[in-house]
Amino acid sequence: MGSITDLITTLGQNARTATKVLRNATTQQKNNAINNIASQIDKNRKDILSANRKDLNQGKNNELSIALLDRLMLNNDRLNSIIESIKQIIDLPDLIGEITDLKFRPSGIQVGKMRVPLGVIGIIYESRPNVTIDAAVLCLKSGNGAILRGGSEAIHSNFELYKCIKQGLINADLSPLSVQFINTTDRKAITELVKAKDYVDAIIPRGGKGLVEIISDNAKMPVIKHLHGICHTYIDKDADTRKAINIAFNGKTHRYGLCNTTETLLVHASAVGRVMPELIAEFVAKGVELRGCEQTKKLSKQIKKATDKDWDTEYLDAILSIRIVNSMSDAIDHIEKHSSGHTEAIVSENYTSIRRFIREVDSSSVMVNASTSFADGFEYGLGAEIGISTDKFHVRGPVGLEGLTSQKYIILGDGHIRS
Repeated sequence: MGSITDLITTLGQNARTATKVLRNATTQQKNNAINNIASQIDKNRKDILSANRKDLNQGKNNELSIALLDRLMLNNDRLNSIIESIKQIIDLPDLIGEITDLKFRPSGIQVGKMRVPLGVIGIIYESRPNVTIDAAVLCLKSGNGAILRGGSEAIHSNFELYKCIKQGLINADLSPLSVQFINTTDRKAITELVKAKDYVDAIIPRGGKGLVEIISDNAKMPVIKHLHGICHTYIDKDADTRKAINIAFNGKTHRYGLCNTTETLLVHASAVGRVMPELIAEFVAKGVELRGCEQTKKLSKQIKKATDKDWDTEYLDAILSIRIVNSMSDAIDHIEKHSSGHTEAIVSENYTSIRRFIREVDSSSVMVNASTSFADGFEYGLGAEIGISTDKFHVRGPVGLEGLTSQKYIILGDGHIRS
């Protein structure tokens, strides 16, 4: 235990030292480092993909699901997407030092707020190696130090990507300790990291519900939780047929292993005849296992009976639960009971129904006539995301640059004293 404790202490001390410099780095310095990271990824594609193949082979040997293997996989297209997301972050305005709400008070002083980094952020994540880059560049741009701890299933990929980060920092004359990577797969490192309150200001977990709950229960510092994604798509009685079919199908099948994937489809009884025959055929042809309520089961022999557990399950797989509802109220009640607060979508042409849905559904993202798969920092114009917070404090939804900052009050005077 001592060696792991010493490791985390050293990483924490390094991060604190580096962060003091990083928070004063110019926008140009930070952008240069981020651009260098993109160049290093492009330059080292062969090594990154070779390392990723090791992880994939190990994952297959460990019998990871197809969806988790998909989350783990890198290829040239995905590396291109990572590089593109980095370029977007470079183009985003630097929020650090921004002063807003500056107002004169009756005493003559001016009171405003300045945007500042959170400090040192620990990011604990599973499966998706792109998180290594997303977390690093978002923390860099927002002036935060980062300590990264990826999952054992992606250890080779993450280490190669971290080498790109380290070299990018060095090439920009920024401390390579600004972003550090925990290169042990020993789970004691997580236990020690979440206790290191003297060095770490916030923890961001990205992974399964069990991991997030354990970290939330044990962390000695604030946790920005990315709990899980039980996302719903509701097809209203006034839905356009073609939009409904396309949106529901894409929401489930775009990528099974992501938290923004539709896990439950709710269909108004009045729309069943228009949309379900074609949707069922498309899902079955795609290989999606369908589980439904008693009414849904009557539509096809291909549909299995859904259990109570199904409505509360994030499948991350080619499985979809379907419930037929008799009203929007029933749909909203179902969402309120079973949703994880991540993302819900309504398909409707009724303006009144749409307004009610977006007002009453209490999730971090609510879609109107759009697939739940759009719940993503890249799609929202954040450049990338460090996670999707299902909390309400201090940030909610995709966590980009602003979510990694706080504000402090600044008071401007000119010899003012209080009478």
